[in-house]
Amino acid sequence: MTFPPDVVDQVARHMNDDHAEDNVLIVRGLGGVGAASAARMSGMDADGMDFEATVNGIAVPVRIPFSERVTERRQIRMEAVRMYQEACAALGIEPSH
Repeated sequence: MTFPPDVVDQVARHMNDDHAEDNVLIVRGLGGVGAASAARMSGMDADGMDFEATVNGIAVPVRIPFSERVTERRQIRMEAVRMYQEACAALGIEPSH
C-alpha cells in the first residue's frame, strides 16, 4: 500500500517539527548510524520510514522498517512510538515520553 503524498507530508512534518530529537535517536539506535547529528524523516510507505541522517555534514539515507505492514494511518503513530522506544532501549537511555 502506498499512502497519499499529503499523508506522507503530514507525517513527515510532524516527525520533523515535533520529534526532531526522536528522529536522531531512531537512526542512531535502529539505523546503525551512531554518528548522526541530525535526522529528518524524508519518506514513508507501508513497510517503513525513510530518514536523511546527517553524519559529519553529509546526508546519509536510512531506512527503518515497520514491525508489520502498515495499512491504516493510525498504525503509523504506533510504529513511530515503537521505533522511538526500541531505539532508546538499544542506546541504553530512558525514553522521555
